[in-house]
Amino acid sequence: MMTSQLYAPSFSLLPKSSINPNHLIKDGSPSLISIVPRHHVHQNRKKKKSSSLVIRATSGELKSSPAAVSTVTSTENQAFTVKALVTVTVTAGGSSIRLNRPPDDNIDLLRKTLLLELVGAELDPKTGLEKETEGYAYNVSHKDDEVVYEATFTIPAGFGDVGAVQIENEHNEEIFIKSIDLDGFPNGTVNIPCNSWVHSLKRVFFTNKSYIPSETPSGLKKLRESELQTLRGDGLGQRKTSDRIYDYDTYDDLGDPDHDDELARPVLGGKDHPYPRRCRTGRPRTEKDPLSEQRSSSEYVPRKQRISSVYVPRDEAFSEVKQLTFLTKTLNSVLHMLIPSLEAAGVLDPAPEFTDFTAIDSLFNEGVTLAKPKAGESSKTFWKALGKTIPWVVKAITGGENKLLDFKTPEIIDRDKFAWFRDDAFSRQTLAGLNPYSIELVTEWPLKSKLDPEIYGPPESLITTEVVEKAIKGCMTVNEALEGKKMFILDYHDLLMPYVNKVREIEGTTLYGSRTLFFLTEDGTLRPIAIELTRPPVGNKPQWKQVFTPTWDATGHWLWILAKVHVLAHDSAYHQLVVHWLRTHCSTEPYIIAANRQLSAMHPIYRLLHPHFWYTMAINALARETLINAGGIIESSFSLGKYSTEFSSVAYDQLWRFDMEALPEDLIRRGMAVEDPTAEHGLKLTIEDYPFANDGLILWDAIKEWVSAYVNHYYPDPNLIESDTELQGWWTEVRTKGHADKKDEPWWPVLKTPESLIHTLTTIIWVTAGHHAAVNFGQYMYGGYFPNRPTIARTNMPTEDSSEFLQKFMENPEMALLLCFPSKIQATKVMAVLDLLSNHSPDEEYIGESLKSAWAENPVIKAAYEKFSGNLKRLEGIIDERNKNLKLKNRVGAGVVPYELLKPFSTHGVTGMGVPNSISI
Repeated sequence: MMTSQLYAPSFSLLPKSSINPNHLIKDGSPSLISIVPRHHVHQNRKKKKSSSLVIRATSGELKSSPAAVSTVTSTENQAFTVKALVTVTVTAGGSSIRLNRPPDDNIDLLRKTLLLELVGAELDPKTGLEKETEGYAYNVSHKDDEVVYEATFTIPAGFGDVGAVQIENEHNEEIFIKSIDLDGFPNGTVNIPCNSWVHSLKRVFFTNKSYIPSETPSGLKKLRESELQTLRGDGLGQRKTSDRIYDYDTYDDLGDPDHDDELARPVLGGKDHPYPRRCRTGRPRTEKDPLSEQRSSSEYVPRKQRISSVYVPRDEAFSEVKQLTFLTKTLNSVLHMLIPSLEAAGVLDPAPEFTDFTAIDSLFNEGVTLAKPKAGESSKTFWKALGKTIPWVVKAITGGENKLLDFKTPEIIDRDKFAWFRDDAFSRQTLAGLNPYSIELVTEWPLKSKLDPEIYGPPESLITTEVVEKAIKGCMTVNEALEGKKMFILDYHDLLMPYVNKVREIEGTTLYGSRTLFFLTEDGTLRPIAIELTRPPVGNKPQWKQVFTPTWDATGHWLWILAKVHVLAHDSAYHQLVVHWLRTHCSTEPYIIAANRQLSAMHPIYRLLHPHFWYTMAINALARETLINAGGIIESSFSLGKYSTEFSSVAYDQLWRFDMEALPEDLIRRGMAVEDPTAEHGLKLTIEDYPFANDGLILWDAIKEWVSAYVNHYYPDPNLIESDTELQGWWTEVRTKGHADKKDEPWWPVLKTPESLIHTLTTIIWVTAGHHAAVNFGQYMYGGYFPNRPTIARTNMPTEDSSEFLQKFMENPEMALLLCFPSKIQATKVMAVLDLLSNHSPDEEYIGESLKSAWAENPVIKAAYEKFSGNLKRLEGIIDERNKNLKLKNRVGAGVVPYELLKPFSTHGVTGMGVPNSISI
């Protein structure tokens, strides 16, 4: 029998989506609850037949704070009863405890114990020690994918405020604690959302009250620091699946030299190849290259538990919904199984390229053609064998038809089949397409390379004054065009030139340095007027360069189309490797690592940023494993080939600056806007109808207003920012460890004022939300029909090579174009991946959509967030209205896809809209 000295409180860990503000504490300051696991129940306790939950409550100290909103207290003069409900989800992502497992495994879940310890807010004033309250909680229900434990126990008089809950898991396997509900406290039910994995080591969960370090109740200070120490680890050993350790390492795991010498790659991060840092895994060194880390092994991270076998801290892993409804059935199949299986088995039609545009269209009308079964092999046997490898694909095959992947026609082609062919669409997509981050104003003339002419040849561009004035038909001089801000450029010349000769040594691809010049017309649209392609000297050959312009003659017209293919391949590579991967995924990971190492879970800035870090480390790990790795999707299907990630390192070294990642500063740097205090958003756009910028600035302002209200509430005294040790430690670590190769740059913000903190946080949230959404969720819409955005150009321009090649071009220019396009397997791979990467998961969390429980309990923060959410809903309406305005020709027109990438909300699937909180795909 339990004695009267043992007490069992109740808790609830609720998922983000299920938090009910009406059930939260209504007054006072939110208490802190930590959950820590213990290895053993005291030996003198009698064993129970049914499952039990041991709960120990101890008392710490809780001081009042200006930001206090709610408290959890016991009555001063009498004991009271509290019911505890602990909800365990048994099919959360990667869990090894599942209801369809053998009975003995489920018995383990139902009979073993969780040991909880309630930590009070105040120390015993007489002894200076913690008070303790213990009790058992018993399993009371088991429905679908949840098991609920319940306990009824007595909290003694004078116990005081609850400060934290510690929990220890005594099951054989990890379990996912969804929620703890405490019902019976004087101020109402305490709902504690956990949504976290618990193993055999103690875990601590704090209540919804946020504290900067100087305001931490004394009873919680040790827990606060010890939890951070746990997350930092010691930097030693190989990480295990169950670990929660955040640490830094270079990108030394992209190559696989032990498997093949051709797969060796340089380490990214360090003096030779500056780069952001990734999460440390501690895997062994490769045998052939002691500087490189071995690729992942399924030995220490079971594939049944992970989409990617690369270590990420346990709570960073994909959820069950993300895995089962999206990634496991689609992305993982394509990346890990489908394409390699098809290539190895010869399932795809072996013809290397498309023979005509009808064959390209058939991808959407008929699907990918399969090879016939081998001689002597029945069709039934063939499909059965294939089904064992890729069953989800075979299910889509009906009636014995030889097709594998059916692609939905991208909206841009569905609306206008010839959009990819026309110059107006080519130009418009620099302002309202997949990559709106590269177009910039021409401010210097003549155009000239900054590269060494001894190596790369004459620096002067062949796009001369005469070429420009002829193209614009003498409507103004070049000087007038410069003064009137009429000329714009996509300039990939100097970035690509060092790689041209290297890439040309790779079979099946080629490269140029390129410049593309645009002219701003009277109706506010851009018109391309010249493309310059350049090859540096090689061997005994001098530099080759040529300018191509739109013409009416047949030869010039086809050459212009081929030149656009090369430029689009360059833009696709730059978009994917720099604008997308480097500037969002890669650069954000250090913010996440540093936040978990330096900011307590109870820190208000951690709680502000945490929703914007959801799944990012997991998707980055998957990218390292299959997308940007040696021989992966990017290298095999984009023009830069094996130099792809090295190229992104060069871009990081030359171009990346944190202070320029803010949208206003980015626009100003590219000459696309100037500061104007009298203008909306404080900026005047150089091109008034710039859909990405117009929509983005409204989103930027909404984020900044929300962050301003949040920061000003928690830091009413500016001195609190500079004295916040955790905040300063976080930002110092971002600079000195996460972005160590740029740690001494003078442009890093210094967090001393509310303004500097607000701008820094707004920039990070913009990058994870607005920037990423703008360059990710339109990938299939704009790139799914690959002639609109080819990822690779496989042949040189006909005018560069031999007269024989030129003659073949003259005889059949369409075939020359098809040979330049991606091959069948390259196109199919990229289309499949873009379709998946453009997909919103059913559990996607959109910006401004979910009021977190910690914010709901604070009236000031709740009001600010509701205003933020309202501003985003208004943005949706503004975008809809803009897309109806026929005067805005860069977003409205016959057959034109409306620009909706920055509409905040969306349904799941490929929608071409929706701004998630985080870089989750």
